[in-house]
Formats: sequence, C-alpha cells, structure tokens
Amino acid sequence: MPRVLPQFVLSRLDPVRQRRQWLLLGAAWLASLLFAAALASGIAGSLRRESGRAKLAESRAQNDELKKQIAVLERSEQVAQAALTEVQQTLRERDEEIDALRADLAFYGRLVGGSQREGLAVHALSLRRVDDSNAWSFTATLTQNFKRGQDIKGRLSLSIDGVENGKLAALDWNALNQGRDGSGIEYGFKYFQQVNGTIMLPPGFVPARVKVRAEGDGGRAEQEFGWKDAVNGEFEGKRDVRQ
Repeated sequence: MPRVLPQFVLSRLDPVRQRRQWLLLGAAWLASLLFAAALASGIAGSLRRESGRAKLAESRAQNDELKKQIAVLERSEQVAQAALTEVQQTLRERDEEIDALRADLAFYGRLVGGSQREGLAVHALSLRRVDDSNAWSFTATLTQNFKRGQDIKGRLSLSIDGVENGKLAALDWNALNQGRDGSGIEYGFKYFQQVNGTIMLPPGFVPARVKVRAEGDGGRAEQEFGWKDAVNGEFEGKRDVRQ
C-alpha cells in the first residue's frame, strides 16, 4: 500500500528563533527607512546644488551687467569732464581776448585822444625771463598825443621793490643794468613806442613791484606795475610809430 503523508506537521515553537526573525525584520525595515532618508537627502542636496549653481550663474550675469553699466557711466563722466574742461578753456581764451581788445581799445583811444590831449605816459610793461639765468627782458610801451606829429625824445629806466634775505630791498636802474646805460635807455617817437631792454636780478632777490620812469622833452611819466602782472602781460604786435 502506498504511504499516506500526514496533512499537518507539528513543530515545536522556538521563541528564540521567532525573536530573531522579528529583529531581522525590524532591522530590514529600519535599514529601508535609512536608505529612503539617505536617498531623499541626496536628492534634496542635488536640488540645492543645482539651485545654488543657477543662482550663482544669475549673480555672475547680474555682476557682469552692472560692470558694463559702471563702465558706460565712467566713460560718460570722462566725456562730460573733457567737454567741461574744453568749455572752460574756451571761456578763458575768450576772456583773454576780451581783455586784450579792451587793452588795445584803451591804447588806441589814448593815441587818438579826440579833443583831449595827454602827455607822455607809460601804457604797459611786459617782462620775460631769459632762459636759465637771473636776467629778464622787458618791453615798456610809451604813448603821447599832446605833441601830435612832433617827435619827443628822452630816456627810460626801471626800479624794482622786493625782498632780499628776508628784508625789504629796492634795486635802482644802475643795480639792474650793472652800470650800463646809467641814465636810462633812449627813446624817440611821435605817437607811441615800445622800448626794449634787459635787467639782471641778484640771486635770492624776490621782486614784488616794478616802477617805470620816462623823462624827456615830452614831460615826465612814472607808472608802477605788479611784478606778476608784468610777467603775465602780453603786448606784442604793435609797431613803433616814430615819424
């Protein structure tokens, strides 16, 4: 007869084994939770990194745009400053031209004189330094319209007030020209003349004012000029009118 197998198998319950199974299941479940948490953290970190890279790229783009705008503004400021400097230079040149025209007007007005006649006068003085020396060349402009059409003759001299060795000092014509032309430089004209000469300042002497004296048969004239004004003076281009 064939062997009949039993339908039920009875086994002895082992509590230790059952506890191990539960511990293994619990450990597997905890490991799955940790894996899920790690996976979620990794995904979140990756998203944060991607977001950070996107923000960094956006910040760099904004920074580059701001640099371009700053460069444009700086260039605009440079152009505006250059234009302002050019306008200021033009205005200074126009002021100088106006001053020169006013001086010319006063000069020729003195010559013409209308019904008012004036005697010998020192109209202007211009000083220029001789390169690499204490010598100065000067041009003194004399005018008169009292004796119209008549020659007047005489001599012109200079004296200078200033400071030497911390004390006030004065240099007369003999000191300035070192004994040459002791009585002054000769002049002779009908209406106006520019008298040229050269003077020598001693080392350490600081000039402040210069006095021009002209004396002859047309009378006597004396005029003071500030040294800086005379150095900055421009009186060129006028021909002597002697006859």
